[in-house]
This record gives sequence, C-alpha cells and structure tokens, in this order.
Amino acid sequence: MRMGYIYIALTILFTVYGQLTLRWQMARAGELPPALAAKLFFLLQQFTNPWVLSALASAFIASLCWMAAMTKFELSFAYPFMSLSFVLVMFISLLVFGELFTWHKVLGTLIIMGGLFIMTR
Repeated sequence: MRMGYIYIALTILFTVYGQLTLRWQMARAGELPPALAAKLFFLLQQFTNPWVLSALASAFIASLCWMAAMTKFELSFAYPFMSLSFVLVMFISLLVFGELFTWHKVLGTLIIMGGLFIMTR
C-alpha cells in the first residue's frame, strides 16, 4: 500500500514538472502565430527544445507511475489526489512566474483541499 502512495506522489511530481516547464518554455518561445500553417510550424519547432522534450517525457513518466498506482488503489480513491497537481501548479506559478494572485484562486484551492480531505476519509 505504501508504494501506491509513492506512485501517486511521483505522478503528481512529474505532472507538475511537465506543466511548469511547458509554461516556462512557451512563454520564452513567444506568441502563437495567427495563420494555421505558421501555428503548426511553431509548435513542431518546439520539439527541438530539450526542455519541451523533457516536459513531454515527464508526462509519459507520470503516466507510467499512474499505471503503477492503479495496481494498488481503486480509481475512485486515487484520482482525487491528482487535484494536488492543480494546487501545486497554482502556488508555484504565483511564485515563479508572478502570475496573478486572486481570492478566487485561494477559495478554489481551499475547496479542492477540502474535497480531497473528505474523499480520502
């Protein structure tokens, strides 16, 4: 059972890393061009960026960890833990990227945490 929690934690860790890294690198890459062909070219160019590739690899590793977690827990028990990724991404985005802090985000986070607490009891 303990390994199941480790698998969930690793899923969250790799998910958060991937999301934050993609946010960082896409902000550095600039605006998405308006034309469809230019959009496609812009996005395909990102596959030459090692950071973007690491974020995509992280998503894949998170999926493997999640598959392992599914061997230890019922989905209805394990899935609410994934809400922690939303909370972590929000707080880290506030700190690292200087994203906007609002009371709506705080309230939403408290509701998520309350729901997680209730569902895991």
